[in-house]
Amino acid sequence: MKKGVLFCFLFVSILGQAQSLTANQLLEKSIAYHDPEGNWNSLEASFHVVMEIPKRPKRTTTIQLNFLAEYFKSTVTIDGITTASAIDKGNCTHWYEGSTTFTEEVAAKHRLNCERTTKMRDYYVYLYGLPMKLKDPGTQLEDKVYTKSLNGESFLCLKVTYDAAVGKDSWYFYFDKKTYAMRHYQFYHDESKNDGEYILLSGEEIVQGIKMPKTRSWYTNQANAYLGTDVLTLPTEK
Repeated sequence: MKKGVLFCFLFVSILGQAQSLTANQLLEKSIAYHDPEGNWNSLEASFHVVMEIPKRPKRTTTIQLNFLAEYFKSTVTIDGITTASAIDKGNCTHWYEGSTTFTEEVAAKHRLNCERTTKMRDYYVYLYGLPMKLKDPGTQLEDKVYTKSLNGESFLCLKVTYDAAVGKDSWYFYFDKKTYAMRHYQFYHDESKNDGEYILLSGEEIVQGIKMPKTRSWYTNQANAYLGTDVLTLPTEK
């Protein structure tokens, strides 16, 4: 009987926690956890991302960001071949094995073009900028704070959609109930079809005072099929 009363009390407490927080309050608490010094908008940093996907060669990417200088560069090594792409105040530059001179065939094979470079910049800035990026214009934060489970654990959860010009996917962000750390996220192209993916986060790296997820493991929503893992590491100090 006592166990039943205790369970009921905990359930009501958790439910009350979700109901007492607004979506904006939860987001602000998570941002305060991840970026306590407010460094994100002036970030100048470099880090490595190693991605491993089943039946594909390992991909190692070095990301360089300087928001105030409007600079982004990614250097990618796959199967011993290194390419690089940069956007400097809107101007694109690409390298193949250290040279800016290469054939159109090489450019096409390695997708060395401004459209691809812009897409990859936005990809890295968005995912490693969460949850701060949820304050960006065009982000539609649903008012309700959900209590949802993922990977066998219960979290506070926010649902986000975007203006048509920004994106079409629906996203769910899962937060620790005690610390408000962002623990996982999930997106759907069409939620009624249960398509899209969920991403499990583990570990943290501190990048200029910002707590970023160290490891991200990707799975399909429909079949729980494993897609791959990427791991963030910091440059070794000399």
